[in-house]
Amino acid sequence: MTRTLATLPLALLILILAPRTTAAEEPVAWRDVRTLTLEGRAWDEPALKAPFDRLPAKAEGVVRPPVWNLSRDSAGIAVRFVTDATEIHARWTVTKDRLDMPHMPATGVSGVDLYARDRDGAWRWAAVGQPTEKSNTKMLAKGLDPGRREYLLYLPLYNGVSAVEVGVPTGAEIAPGPAREPGSAKPIVFYGTSITHGGCASRPGMAHVAILGRRLDRPVVNLGFSGNGTMDPSVADLLVEIDAAVYVVDCLPNMTAEMVTERTTPLVKAIRKARPDVPIVLAEDRDYTNSRLLESQRRRNATNHEALREEYRKLVAEGVTGLHYLEGSVQLGDDGEATVDGSHPTDLGFVRMADAFEPVIRKALGAKAP
Repeated sequence: MTRTLATLPLALLILILAPRTTAAEEPVAWRDVRTLTLEGRAWDEPALKAPFDRLPAKAEGVVRPPVWNLSRDSAGIAVRFVTDATEIHARWTVTKDRLDMPHMPATGVSGVDLYARDRDGAWRWAAVGQPTEKSNTKMLAKGLDPGRREYLLYLPLYNGVSAVEVGVPTGAEIAPGPAREPGSAKPIVFYGTSITHGGCASRPGMAHVAILGRRLDRPVVNLGFSGNGTMDPSVADLLVEIDAAVYVVDCLPNMTAEMVTERTTPLVKAIRKARPDVPIVLAEDRDYTNSRLLESQRRRNATNHEALREEYRKLVAEGVTGLHYLEGSVQLGDDGEATVDGSHPTDLGFVRMADAFEPVIRKALGAKAP
């Protein structure tokens, strides 16, 4: 006769119900990512209010309050490290209670995203840390092919973090990522809107800023501020503090044509005065993907684009050098399938944006096509 759980001896019940020990439960050695190679942060930690902020502490009270608040998100910040571990864990704590948004999943808003460099030097996606609460401890990858390799861990796009650690089995090696070659150590600096910020990528590594960093094998600095990329003079003063390889200005989605006319030339001249030899890419905003059906969207794109083109022409005519231009119509394709809401790209949209930005940035860098 089959026994029920109720009639089994107590000792046997304990044996059946006790959690089984697995390889995943072997001791984990944790490493604060600040002791590894941190990239995407334009100011060193002593200048920051908190370790993973994107603007320096002195910006509080100088930039507009929404810009300061959004600068506390860790968008674009990533850690490079080398390990021979066959499993990798992450432990991170976010600063906001809300882990997701209606149009963007928690993995993009509050998750961490892991890439590995393969034998040919290319970055390959490895795993994503799916957040379920403010403080998370997750195994990212298990059963990795043996061998020492470099990894890249992106931090959340639309949440801040107060602490981040990488874990490997005790006894495995973990060390900072190798130093960049001198010719590729300076970052590409992106200043823009919610799209630059990363909305609405499914995970942090799928924002076009991150994609371009991997393709060009350079550090990137993400100064996207959702709803607040408006070519502010106070932000320009901070931009010029960064020793950039290229500045990419992509603010039109948050601006009217009148604002574009008023603010583009002062921003460019401020950068050029402080950084006379650093290339500047001026990007039109992407065409709304439903603009074929909405005249108001077509008109907004057209007026903004024309305003930026006119300022670009004037700057070139005045002799301002090192300017590059990217049209909006080439960024998302023409099938209407690349956004979540007509404006913010999906992963497909971000890949298409990276495809559009890449040749322009390569030209600005003086780099050859791959």
